Amino acid sequence: MPARTGRVAAFDLRRGLGTLESTEGERFDFHCTQVADGTRSVPVGAIVRYVVVPGSLGRWEAAAVDAISVG
Repeated sequence: MPARTGRVAAFDLRRGLGTLESTEGERFDFHCTQVADGTRSVPVGAIVRYVVVPGSLGRWEAAAVDAISVG
């Protein structure tokens, strides 16, 4: 799948779970292990590039989450 762009709408550091909002308004959850730089965290509001993959429970999730602008 091609890479998409969006922003981090929420991130719970304790649980390691976050939510991205695409430029089209779609929302995708992601786990901290999907942060591409290995830091396992990404700030809320960061602009990110990611891919969408099949996740658990039949939902689409974000993977390979890579911050391209922190703001």
